[in-house]
Amino acid sequence: MGGMVRLETVLESWRTIRQDTAQTVEDMPAGEMDFKPVPEVMSFGEIARHVLDASHALTGILLAGVDNLATPEFRKMVKEYVRPLPEKLDAATLAAELRSSLEERLAELARQPAEFFAGIITRFDGQRVTRLEMIQFIKEHELTHRQQLFLYLRMKGIVPVTTRRRQAKK
Repeated sequence: MGGMVRLETVLESWRTIRQDTAQTVEDMPAGEMDFKPVPEVMSFGEIARHVLDASHALTGILLAGVDNLATPEFRKMVKEYVRPLPEKLDAATLAAELRSSLEERLAELARQPAEFFAGIITRFDGQRVTRLEMIQFIKEHELTHRQQLFLYLRMKGIVPVTTRRRQAKK
């Protein structure tokens, strides 16, 4: 097993990350989903929606068997795989969609044979990776944006869920 990453570990850690992302959306005060620290960046709600759309679309593309994401049609393809939801979602709905979307995709991924995850695809940046490595990339993408959401919460004086959990153990 030298160098092998277990699928179950990747999927379970993503589930934990997603629970924290959804909780973060629920922790933002009502009416603050449009908060952004400077005009040039995405708002809190836009970041959370981006996490939902990107992860659902990219996993959907993988599950559909697409093996080349480095095409001029990539952005159009992504739009075909996002969940069909209204553009604007309140925090409770967005948090629920974040949870249900990932649970749906994790169940679909868990049903795939080992060969599916070992298959090589071309990422949108031209890199050749296994499907499992792409799933790890999608999870890391969410972690990056979750940290942005945490920062926005901190700017509102709210302690993120991961810190609250750590503090509760003390």
